[in-house]
Amino acid sequence: MQTPPRNFQPHPFSYHQEIDVEIDSLTNRGQGVGRIDGWVVLVCFALPGETVRARVYRNFPNYSEADLVDVLVRSPDRVEPACALFGECGGCQYQNFSYEAQLAWKRRQVSELLHHMAGIDAPVDEVAASPQPYGYRSKITPHFQKPRKGEIGPIGFLRQGRRQQIVDVASCPIASETINAALPVVRNDVRTRARGFRKGATLLLRDSVDGRVCTDPTEMCEQMVGDLRFSFHAGEFFQNNPLILPTFADHVRDEALGDGDAAYLVDAYCGAGLFALVAARSFREVLGIEISESSIDWALRNAEQNEIENCRFIQGDASGIFEGVSFPPVRTAVVIDPPRKGSSPEFLEQLVAFGPRRIVYVSCNPATQIRDLEVIKERYTIERIRPFDLFPQTRHLECVVTLRRNE
Repeated sequence: MQTPPRNFQPHPFSYHQEIDVEIDSLTNRGQGVGRIDGWVVLVCFALPGETVRARVYRNFPNYSEADLVDVLVRSPDRVEPACALFGECGGCQYQNFSYEAQLAWKRRQVSELLHHMAGIDAPVDEVAASPQPYGYRSKITPHFQKPRKGEIGPIGFLRQGRRQQIVDVASCPIASETINAALPVVRNDVRTRARGFRKGATLLLRDSVDGRVCTDPTEMCEQMVGDLRFSFHAGEFFQNNPLILPTFADHVRDEALGDGDAAYLVDAYCGAGLFALVAARSFREVLGIEISESSIDWALRNAEQNEIENCRFIQGDASGIFEGVSFPPVRTAVVIDPPRKGSSPEFLEQLVAFGPRRIVYVSCNPATQIRDLEVIKERYTIERIRPFDLFPQTRHLECVVTLRRNE
């Protein structure tokens, strides 16, 4: 038996004790959930409906974590992963799960988070599937650690369950064909320049609509969304599943419109102007607000190159986000798409104080989204919840929640 880590807590299981456990659900981090005499055990890569043998490596005060050793009773939804590194590389959690089952469980997890975190029992639409479950990513960021003796070690992604170890990834099946074609060249170039790196680094490969793969974060990258062309720095945020993006952006626009009761739109985290510009032709006026000056510059450029004249952009101040908004709230919809950490209490207070007729909340983290809904649910009623699977084979998803102000 291996020596336990120094801080290992030996109860209720000893270090690397093997246990048989039935899996009945999944966490929102993609771990299988089982129970032994009421004690919760989380097992990576175990699926609901399976009985598995697992090896415990950590005990917490109210649950344990374990590695999957063997599948004793197999789920009918278990499939063969497309990637030989699945289970080692920490990038994907669900390649062993049929795509239909992935979508069903992501929908269920949104519903359960709403119930448990905010006491909201609202219907959740079926998850909008990605047109392709593989080959969809238009951006990847492989890493490598500090070179040793003038040589670079693995170039890839963090090993599953580790914070430092990197798995060497020569190709990635969820990345686009153009990125996988460029990846060997980029990896070889970095290795030939190993002595020029004094520490580890993160690489960038991002598709541009003209067929280029951008590797410089400051390089101009372009992406089509429907008939609109968006330009932005390759290293800046822009959704990286272009296959589903038109459907996703159109849904946000349609939910902001509602029954035509909103004539004005505010995009409060506008970035390079994605939602504002996709929606602009459907509204009388659109205003994009963004704290980043660089993003505002790109949004203005994107409006100009797409010949959209009813959309303006301003740099917002965190303490007064809506001070520059002159639209009548009763005829205004607000789209918010904050970072993973969600919106700040100060922003939510300003949003409720402004009092738009409709709010369309877009989030890549349903847990923080639901936390924020708890703050505004007294003044607003949820009309619709629609998850979108922008990240097949992983635990991640985008969720769009539409809210209407109570009269």
